[in-house]
Amino acid sequence: MGVGLEHKLPLGEAVSRGVDWLTRHGAAYFDALSVVLDGLIQGVTGALLWFHPLVLIGLFTLLTHALQRRWGLTLFCLAALLLILNLGYWQETLETLALVLFATLLCVAVGVPLGVLAAHRPGFYTLLRPLLDLMQTVPTFVYLIPTLTLFGLGAVPGLISTVVFAIAAPIRLTCLGIRGVPRELLDAGRAFGCSRRQLLIRIELPHAMPSIAAGVTQCIMLSLSMVVIAALVGADGLGRPVVNALNTADVGLGFEAGLAIVLLAILLDRVCRPPAPRQRQEASGP
Repeated sequence: MGVGLEHKLPLGEAVSRGVDWLTRHGAAYFDALSVVLDGLIQGVTGALLWFHPLVLIGLFTLLTHALQRRWGLTLFCLAALLLILNLGYWQETLETLALVLFATLLCVAVGVPLGVLAAHRPGFYTLLRPLLDLMQTVPTFVYLIPTLTLFGLGAVPGLISTVVFAIAAPIRLTCLGIRGVPRELLDAGRAFGCSRRQLLIRIELPHAMPSIAAGVTQCIMLSLSMVVIAALVGADGLGRPVVNALNTADVGLGFEAGLAIVLLAILLDRVCRPPAPRQRQEASGP
């Protein structure tokens, strides 16, 4: 027997019992949640696949130009999407896009309110910070095991694991943005009779929006980094050909699928990034 094992704390056993209890008593709930989330993801993917690829590429290109007003980025978007289509990964790209969008929406829906609460309640953030550190530092395979046990194979355990990994970014950056609001602005708002809700909606959130947008962009990048991990538990998308290439030692297949992931990551990062102040001024006219 190893040194100190006779006094080992039963942490792993306690976690295992907790997961077993959830599996026994919450199976119906987790199955229903899995069906709903999987149906939503498949529905969005099916809606995107309903369009002809060239039509969808044109729409994405027009959307990119409308948001950023940069011809270089617009041409890059067009070229990147045409290259992905030519390589034969169009369906996998849309599946990955649907998974990333859902993960980002869940992270923002939960993370932004928690970030606002943490900014207003320092004690709550003190308790929350170790949990956020744990979620970002624990290897993803560790919490992939309980999600796989609770939800089974498919896109849902990959989605849940992605949310666990990426949600810390919007929480931290929202909290940072709210805390960075100048006290003078808050005092001015109170002087004009603003309630706490009005201060939040009219002053704090608009001032913190660049930080919140950075959190959303970082969340998208973190979600994309989980594509291959999600494919290991049955999620569709660009991670699956990477896993197949790893199993068969196919360098060419791995490079092509990896290139498609990189192109999608660059596009999402550039498109979702807020325009610079000068660009917004030029876009609005003199």
